[in-house]
Amino acid sequence: MSNVIAFVRDSLTSLVSRMGTDRDKAATTFYAHTVMSDEQLIAAYSTAWLPRKIVDIPALDACRKWRDWQAKKPQIEAIEEEEKRLNVKGRILEAAKKGRLFGGAAVYIGTGDADPMQPLEVDRIGKGGLRYLNVMTRRQLSAGEIDRNPESEWYGQPSYYKLSGANGLQVDIHPSRLVRFTGAMPADDEITGNPWQGWGDSVLQATLDAIKNADSTAGNIASLVFEAKIDIIRVPDFMANLGNEVYRSKILERYTLANMSKGINGTLLLDKEEEYETKSAQLSGLTDILMAFMQIVSGAADIPVTRLLGQSPAGMNSTGTSDMKNYHDRIQSMQELEVSPAMRRLDECIERSADVKDPDVHYRWAPLEQMSEKERADIFKTTADAARQLVGTGTGQEIIPREAVSDALVNRLVEDGVLPGLDAAMVTYGTLAEQEPSEEELAAAAAAANQNQPPANQRRAANDAAPRTLYVRRDVINRAEITAWAKEQGFADIVPDLHVTITYSKQPVDWFEMGESWSPRLEISAGGPRQMEALGQSGEYYALLITANELKWRHEAMIELGASWEWPEYQPHISIQIGGDIDLSKVTPYQGKIVLGPEIFEEVRED
Repeated sequence: MSNVIAFVRDSLTSLVSRMGTDRDKAATTFYAHTVMSDEQLIAAYSTAWLPRKIVDIPALDACRKWRDWQAKKPQIEAIEEEEKRLNVKGRILEAAKKGRLFGGAAVYIGTGDADPMQPLEVDRIGKGGLRYLNVMTRRQLSAGEIDRNPESEWYGQPSYYKLSGANGLQVDIHPSRLVRFTGAMPADDEITGNPWQGWGDSVLQATLDAIKNADSTAGNIASLVFEAKIDIIRVPDFMANLGNEVYRSKILERYTLANMSKGINGTLLLDKEEEYETKSAQLSGLTDILMAFMQIVSGAADIPVTRLLGQSPAGMNSTGTSDMKNYHDRIQSMQELEVSPAMRRLDECIERSADVKDPDVHYRWAPLEQMSEKERADIFKTTADAARQLVGTGTGQEIIPREAVSDALVNRLVEDGVLPGLDAAMVTYGTLAEQEPSEEELAAAAAAANQNQPPANQRRAANDAAPRTLYVRRDVINRAEITAWAKEQGFADIVPDLHVTITYSKQPVDWFEMGESWSPRLEISAGGPRQMEALGQSGEYYALLITANELKWRHEAMIELGASWEWPEYQPHISIQIGGDIDLSKVTPYQGKIVLGPEIFEEVRED
């Protein structure tokens, strides 16, 4: 006879801790796989703000800044025009939102092919060959048989999708024609029994309990607010007389009138034998409790509270910068690891549809951080100062050739967007290497500089770094063109050394602290604002006013470094004639280009 050992569990329960009951506190340590139905997902998204934000915010942030194409300007314009025509940004945003909500959505790449079950051949798409983009969810697209061929590109994914159309019609679609968004990564479909095989899970699936707890807490707090103040009135023999119908109606009428007369701040009329008492609920700390639940929702959704709730961070010295930086890193990872691979074929189609077939064309996702104007200016100044350090002092000891630094700096400024239109201007005016002056122009500038040097006994040694007064100018190289114009306008005694003054500092400064210009040759293009004015205390200088940012920047930089300037403001100009009787109202300003030579440093001479 065999011995049988039986284990029997007692049925003791605890009324206080609810241990062993349906409300056992340890019940939440057990997990069960439950799949939210489409009706539940739609109801949560449509009627509650937290689920909607959790679905929408990451998708919106991934698309709102979009991407920057790296190519030639005509190519970029063609691609961006094609994206606008097809509403690529809007379609991707819609698919990303629906993919997060339902666990699956796709953008169908419409090329007008007769058989969508055939693989998409990108090489056959010509200009305008991409016709339309349509968004479909997993509710319309059911996955076909899973591809188990390890040599296949689509291993582990459906080998085709079946689109349910009107009148019961079904169309098979090859996966190469779809840009898929699968929401949260699914677990093993064979274990979980996912009814939507080939798709992922809704992002609300794992966050729903946290959302419900936060919503329930907010609802209970709202109910508590309405019950925060309760009036208690003790009536003699109240219970003994409740059986009397007349007494009950009198009681109701009595305290209805009492409440009406009391109002908010009015007087409450009571019988002498009645007792009145007010009890108020303690509401302090409820905000902290609610925010603790919101923090849990934030962690579950992987969205900072400042972004989820749209509020500023609380607490002393709290900025939320680190939270937002981590969040932006997460969005960037989602763009690079999820969105970009999903859009790879679509991007190839967009390029070919825009008639761009350059293999070097690519794009980068635009950063999400917003820079203020001051931050942009600081970055610009830091970058420019670093470039000056790299090129040295112009003595032939530069670390990197000036031309190389110039090209790299232009690329950096174009990418940072601190100088709008710089790329187009570089195409018009050329690079620094293309602007180098000819030997004839340099010789003419050197000859002009030698003619205006002070006597030898007034010059200091070049290696003397003691502070000195400073006069900086750029001589006009194309003097013949301006002289011809001046004579046509009636000027007779034209200034022999046409130049533009940059600095005239009677305050001694260290010349070597002033730095140097980017280029020994500055070309001011034809046209733009030009004006003739009489300058000087008695208007004896007839000058051509011009505009050139390079001249203003150099002037302002020297002033910041200690140089003085005796006039109210700096206006670049070329003095044409000193003295004479000229009616400037009849003079047409010179509109041709102006070519200036290198900066010439001299001490101030009172003559």
